[in-house]
Amino acid sequence: MGNTKFLDRAFVVMMDPDTGEVLTMAGKKYEKDPKTGKSSIEDFALGNITTSYTMGSAVKGATVLTGYQEGAIQPGTYFYDTKLRIKGTPAKGSYSDFGNINDLTALKVSSNVYMFRTAINIAGAHYVPNEPLNISSSAFSTMRNSFAQFGLGVRTGIDLPNEMSGFKGSETSPGKLLDLAIGQYDTYTPMQLVQYVSAIANGGNRMKPHMVKEIRDPVDNNEELGPVAEDVSPTVLNRLDMKDEWIERVQSGFEKVAMEQGGTAYTYFGKKSYTVAAKTGTAEAFYDGPNRMDYSEPQETMNITLVGYAPAKNPEVAFAVVVPWAYQGHTGHSMSKEIGEEIMDTYFELKKNGLRRRIPKPRQI
Repeated sequence: MGNTKFLDRAFVVMMDPDTGEVLTMAGKKYEKDPKTGKSSIEDFALGNITTSYTMGSAVKGATVLTGYQEGAIQPGTYFYDTKLRIKGTPAKGSYSDFGNINDLTALKVSSNVYMFRTAINIAGAHYVPNEPLNISSSAFSTMRNSFAQFGLGVRTGIDLPNEMSGFKGSETSPGKLLDLAIGQYDTYTPMQLVQYVSAIANGGNRMKPHMVKEIRDPVDNNEELGPVAEDVSPTVLNRLDMKDEWIERVQSGFEKVAMEQGGTAYTYFGKKSYTVAAKTGTAEAFYDGPNRMDYSEPQETMNITLVGYAPAKNPEVAFAVVVPWAYQGHTGHSMSKEIGEEIMDTYFELKKNGLRRRIPKPRQI
């Protein structure tokens, strides 16, 4: 697992992308008593809606779709992936220079530069190497309003109290816009992530997540269930204001991530008996929790994430895995994918044994 000395929590959410039914909402948190020094692992399922984190490249599907919507890119647009050198700031690039790539390959290999160039076009700016980058600050609102269509940065509407919406960065420098495009500026909750990927999975409906499936009347006999008083129906909160072919394009990119050799999740899903569409993510972060070594200042670390759905065609389950503050350096980044592999294996094993029943899809709006 690499160096995981800061790791103190992890989250998994699984949801039916067509109905919003929450199938799993799990969270664990490391707790340390400051008086006794004793530690324990506690349930922290509510952290899926009450805590938020920078999620990294998992949100790039929203960036690409926003680019289509704003006319910044089109399906099939190519950019040359090499480091961007903006005057007065450190060079910004992908983990490797990928050369001339299109939108599908950008999702498959998780190109940062492709997303940077998309955000620059959204802002109406013109990139010239080693020159300042002048952007319109309105680009932040444009991107955030688009992301909100998916549920990113806004409350999901789940039937639980104390849901948070996350935090929006206040700076409007060009570099921060580029960070926003790759999920390294604003913070989102794990529940927002699963709502976002569900909207892509189901073809454009942002579904309201719900824990309650039905409400029954009370009865005197503790061995029996009372009659159903109310069924909780699927609720479409909004429809993505995007063309179907755009959403299908991103679906294809997500499928390449998991099912095509060279995709960032292929090692974990490429040879399974089931198919997966996914997007991996890594975000620089600062740890300020009980495992901190130097109590004078927070420690630099990484958040690792994974979103996806399965089967890749006609999906019936969407998922988000979030492991904040998972590691330092360049090791430990596989943890979210390992968790994702385990939950998908388990899901399809339960399905094979007849323990997964779906309810009908809602009508399109």
